[in-house]
Amino acid sequence: MKVLYLGDLVGRQGRDAAVARIPELRKRLGLDFVVVNGENAAGGFGITPPICDELFAAGTDVIVTGNHVWDNRDILPHFQRENRLLRPANFPEGAPGRGVGVYDAPGGRRVAVVQVMGRVFMDPLDCPFRAADKAIEAHPLGRAVSFTLVDIHAEATSEKMAMGHHMDGRASLVAGTHSHVPTADHQILPGGTAYMTDVGMCGDYNSVIGMDKQEPLRRFMQKTPGGRFSPASGEATVCGVYVESDDRTGLARRVEPLRIGGRLAEVVPAIA
Repeated sequence: MKVLYLGDLVGRQGRDAAVARIPELRKRLGLDFVVVNGENAAGGFGITPPICDELFAAGTDVIVTGNHVWDNRDILPHFQRENRLLRPANFPEGAPGRGVGVYDAPGGRRVAVVQVMGRVFMDPLDCPFRAADKAIEAHPLGRAVSFTLVDIHAEATSEKMAMGHHMDGRASLVAGTHSHVPTADHQILPGGTAYMTDVGMCGDYNSVIGMDKQEPLRRFMQKTPGGRFSPASGEATVCGVYVESDDRTGLARRVEPLRIGGRLAEVVPAIA
């Protein structure tokens, strides 16, 4: 399978860039499945039902979220209606929605998408490792599903790397989000799982992690509360990770970063 995962969409710039690029990338890379992290898509904080509809219409198969998932209250009932929208699986029991989904893909194949949220420097949620184990055991790779994507939405690189090794051989891709900065460590781990510590954001990189620079700089320097953060408004770079997997085993055969548009050096996987 050929799967693309795009990192956190930040504000209108990030989501407009993703919506514009997804149809082109599906065709250019021959993609079978596209997953997008949309937790910062609504003004940098959360996501709304109309934004979900816009992303699905552009060719997104599944939207995952993260720690800003509840920032727009009108999204809560949408989780009960839309199974293509996921929140971290290790939220407490009773939280709206689901953190694991299994979806149809071309050729009769099935894709499992699992999202967990880290705990280091984050909210004290249930154990992300045990939540991921439970999801993987319910939908074993190479038997129940042809591809498994595990997103770990986390602050600490160590926690993300630990998840990669914990899932090695049991998932097609373990990818980190939340830091909004693409890392250079894309690799296939010894057991065959593709891994990248952070796939980066879809947003304006002339910013502080996607936000207009003025207010973050003021807060760092003065250590006082002030205005609300607002997304930077320059041209966005679309960032993500591309994986090709073996249909028999579900394990990765190739992993490449994707960066297109905006300020960062462009990297687009070459397709023969």
